Amino acid sequence: MTQKKFASTLVIALVLISPVCRAQEIIVAAAADLQFAMQDVANRFQKETGKTVKLIFGSSGNFYQQIPNGAPFDVFFSANLDFAKKLEAAGLIDPGSYYQYARGKIVIWVPKESKLDLSAGLKVLLDPSIKKIAIANPQHAPYGAAAVAAMQHENVYDKVKDKIVLGENISQTASFVVSGAADVGIVALSLALSSNMKDKGRYFEVPSDEYPPIDQACVIVGSSKNKEIARQFLTFFKKPETSDLLKSYGFEVHGNSAK
Repeated sequence: MTQKKFASTLVIALVLISPVCRAQEIIVAAAADLQFAMQDVANRFQKETGKTVKLIFGSSGNFYQQIPNGAPFDVFFSANLDFAKKLEAAGLIDPGSYYQYARGKIVIWVPKESKLDLSAGLKVLLDPSIKKIAIANPQHAPYGAAAVAAMQHENVYDKVKDKIVLGENISQTASFVVSGAADVGIVALSLALSSNMKDKGRYFEVPSDEYPPIDQACVIVGSSKNKEIARQFLTFFKKPETSDLLKSYGFEVHGNSAK
């Protein structure tokens, strides 16, 4: 067989096989605070069902804007309630799929070699040795909005705002501090507890009464072509074992799906 004929045959084979593969796969758009927890959940789901979960992580606000414009997501996990509720109100979700799954927490995180005393809480941000403070962009990342609210609560925001560098999402924010591009960051507890960060630095949990609750919800996207698998995944996500996994990453889980 000539190379050209082989290539043509391969393309035809891929065209024929691809729809079948896609029928066994869902695309999950998830807030970046779920980066490590969701990988564990997806691996467990795939092992149990044989179905593939393709994960895309980013800021909740960006995903929220993309869904009405035809983004090919099957399930959307938001780091707040508002985006999921707005999609539901607009008739853009699978009816009845809205599920409030967890509450996130924020922490102040520094690399191991940092000399900063985190026991001072957010007041530590006033330390003159700090040049850059990383937070997620509050315009579209709920964790960034929580960070700003907490700093305002402690009356430090106006004093340090010129030192703030913005990550596109909470995962990028964490990478700024891990890489040394920022001296300190306000990140998700779920990332601080992840294998990628737990041995690289120290953290102080910001008291939950210093910022609005980071309650989070998910929905099955109405335009999903694989709703049956998406429903299977959401059912799997509600299992006690999955709740225990989320708790191990620092999330509060109440098993509350009420709107």
